Amino acid sequence: MHTVNHGLVASESTIVSGMPHEHILTRTEGAVRVVTIARPEKKNAFTSAMYAALTEALAAADVDIGIRVVLLEGQNGVFTAGNDLGDFMANPPAGEESPVFKFLMQIVDQAKPLLVAVDGPAIGIGTTLLLHADYVVATKETRLQMPFINLGLSPEGASSLLLPRIVGHARAAEWLMFAEVIDIEQAREAGLVNAVVAKEELAAFAMARATALAGKPAGSVLLAKKLLREPHRAEVKAVILREGLHFIERLGSAEAAEAFQAFFTRKR
Repeated sequence: MHTVNHGLVASESTIVSGMPHEHILTRTEGAVRVVTIARPEKKNAFTSAMYAALTEALAAADVDIGIRVVLLEGQNGVFTAGNDLGDFMANPPAGEESPVFKFLMQIVDQAKPLLVAVDGPAIGIGTTLLLHADYVVATKETRLQMPFINLGLSPEGASSLLLPRIVGHARAAEWLMFAEVIDIEQAREAGLVNAVVAKEELAAFAMARATALAGKPAGSVLLAKKLLREPHRAEVKAVILREGLHFIERLGSAEAAEAFQAFFTRKR
């Protein structure tokens, strides 16, 4: 059950199953719901519990009549390092009911506009979730990367479908197969990112864009997003599930085991 705030002020917490989650914070500024990924000691890396909390925070904003726009951000100069691999291996996704899949389906179904402010590392799902955003602003220090192949895994988040549609096949193949850090200006030119600003301008710029959108006729904004997204929604969901089957299969592969072992060895 979602906890819904019909007012214009919210405390910095997200209620998940009746309990606040320390790493997913929410606050409300006017008609904008700000959702913050807040686990700086782990570079905002996602755990299963964080995916569940983020899913609920987004769903709650969608049903809150006082909210018109959602703004997703990171904390302390980091968007997210992607999955917390320790938690990921302890709680691997096993199908559609896994928290990461529920999160992906939520951002596909999100009715209200989703703006994303990105700074620093945005790794793995930190990049692929941008494919589902309605507006993305990044800093010059942003580091986008989809290192799935480096880990013996495969693309996720409908990136195999949406990335070539947005940036073209050549760039999508390069970014997914070489799995290198993506130049942020190239990402902007290709259409993955709307704007690039200085680090010190990010918060104010993102809030200004969110507030501007929240000030427009709400019904028209919702309809515009629906018309843009609805024709492809079923296809996107089907690709997420198909990619997910391959991803889960790759998790059990010898290549993935070797890559993960190398990662944890380097970390130690």
